[in-house]
Amino acid sequence: MARRIIDARYPTTLWARHPATLEPFAGTAAGVAASRAELGASCDVLCICVVDDEGVDEVLRSADGVLASMAVGSTVVVHSTVHPATCLRLQEDFPALRILDAPVSGGGYRAAAGELLVMAGGPADVVEQCRPILQTYGNPVLHVGPLGAGQEAKVLNNAVFTAQLALAAEVFELATAGHVDRHAMATVLAAGSGRSYAGEVVAGGGFNLDGLAPIAGQLLAKDVGILAAHTALSRSTLLDTADAALARMGVPRNARPPGWP
Repeated sequence: MARRIIDARYPTTLWARHPATLEPFAGTAAGVAASRAELGASCDVLCICVVDDEGVDEVLRSADGVLASMAVGSTVVVHSTVHPATCLRLQEDFPALRILDAPVSGGGYRAAAGELLVMAGGPADVVEQCRPILQTYGNPVLHVGPLGAGQEAKVLNNAVFTAQLALAAEVFELATAGHVDRHAMATVLAAGSGRSYAGEVVAGGGFNLDGLAPIAGQLLAKDVGILAAHTALSRSTLLDTADAALARMGVPRNARPPGWP
């Protein structure tokens, strides 16, 4: 995402918690901030992409955090998948700044191609002002509602994907127990009315969820946990089926996301 912004010739300043993250940008036009405070002072649009609520608060809110040094009217775009309340509290606590939540979906290869799905929540005028930057790595860039709506859309999407993983894994087990070749079944799920990206993922991973667990299990558990906490649902068809997938991966959903009070 940062590479796409730099290549579009937007003046860019970078900062990362892990210095090795910045090594690929050596020789580019991007500057590197020596601290979070220096980063905040240099940006009128700040994009943050870390793992969870705790990370967002650490980078933005700490005594030497980014927000303390940002100019009035600057915009913060939270690309992390976090609880909607985390974004709402940022806006409440820093009313002089403009906060957008804009989680993304698609992975690194889609970011490199400028084809990430960006789900933006916040005031429509702020989304439009930031759209040229978001479109350097996002297509489509969707305004899905008020602040927090982007996070809601993202965790709903990820909960559906998680639930479909459980369904796909069970389909391949039933195919194996019957008389259907698993590879043929994968083609059926890719081309038939039951077509499913989750089916492709499960088929590509050896027809079970074992290989996916160490790669994405904890992140999916976090996102399903955010949905459960935000909606105050303890049971639903969606959550029950998503929980079945997480149980197969050995990563039961988080009751409350890390860093969320």
